[in-house]
Amino acid sequence: MDTTSTGSPSGAGSPSGALGMSGTGTDTPRRAGGAGARADGVTATRTPGAGTDAARGTRSGAGTAPSAGVSSGPAAGPPATGARGRLVAYARLAKFEFVLDYYLSMVVLWTALAGSVRFAPDTLTTLLLFLLGEVGVISAVMALDDVNGIKDGSDRANYLGTGGTPLRPLERKPLLTGALTVNQATRFGYLSLLWGAVFWTAAALAAPERPLWALVVTGLVLFAGFQYSWGLKLSYRGLGEVLIMGCPLVIVVAPYGFVTGHLPATVLVQAVLFGLWQILVSCYSNTKDISGDAAVGRSTVAVHASARGNLLFIGALSAADLLLTVGASAVGWAPWWFFAALLPEMALRLRQFTSFSRNGDALLARRRGVVAFRTGVAGIVLANLIHFAS
Repeated sequence: MDTTSTGSPSGAGSPSGALGMSGTGTDTPRRAGGAGARADGVTATRTPGAGTDAARGTRSGAGTAPSAGVSSGPAAGPPATGARGRLVAYARLAKFEFVLDYYLSMVVLWTALAGSVRFAPDTLTTLLLFLLGEVGVISAVMALDDVNGIKDGSDRANYLGTGGTPLRPLERKPLLTGALTVNQATRFGYLSLLWGAVFWTAAALAAPERPLWALVVTGLVLFAGFQYSWGLKLSYRGLGEVLIMGCPLVIVVAPYGFVTGHLPATVLVQAVLFGLWQILVSCYSNTKDISGDAAVGRSTVAVHASARGNLLFIGALSAADLLLTVGASAVGWAPWWFFAALLPEMALRLRQFTSFSRNGDALLARRRGVVAFRTGVAGIVLANLIHFAS
């Protein structure tokens, strides 16, 4: 699922942004001025409730970003040649270096298993097959999102400024640089989806348990995930945030269900946090890319809400993170000391939100969200290991 892990390789409104990170913090000039400041270095005037971004003179869903052909403009370059060159290009198309945080779902659920179950042969086989399928499904989402970003012009809008000046590292976008063609990327996306379907089916068949709910949620992610920007274009219909949170949640609970046949409250809490932490990267990315998303009709909270409304939305998500963490310990959904293992994550979350509310720097907040995500995963893993060792 621009969902997570090291900032936004594809622009904030796309799923890979929840998983990628600018790295250097020099994508755009830092701007102060509160939550309404634009992280893209453009001052925009909004009409409340109208979904208007005067910086681009567009309304949500009312226009199309400039055409972005893969072989035109200063971003175009030579196609990838040789086995290594093509491999690198396809890896960048799949955002492989940026989506690694998704695969931490396996670490979370594996440590949540009882010690006697973790090393059982059928457990390891099921989890390996599910992980291989996960690679295919995520690669399909990223590839088809990039194809759509080229076709509607949103990637050019978010990655190239006036006169073709790069706003972000262009090697993240092999379609923009000309390393791959649209046909190659589309074919890769469909083959990746087929790969994911085959291995997830194999995981279900090899699993020691096959509860109906696990089969249903796995099927939903397989069907809906790649349609974030493709097919039904669910992110254009206001479901982007749901997918960016829901898909990471499912890839924790579904394989756990295939191994154990049930879903304890503790694992559900951890899965919800895993998804919530992804959206708390992506929502800052969406703030960064309001102009590009609005121009092509992508429907995000950041596009439709006022600057204050968007800040309140992000604040509510941040509060939900803290309340769920503490509440799970308080009501017995997790060990009473569970919240203590996540104190570093909670501190980082507060810093992320309060800093953004003061200076409006969405890129900085996004990077801090990645750090908070990884810190939180480490806390969950530690809590699981302590729980089953005691």
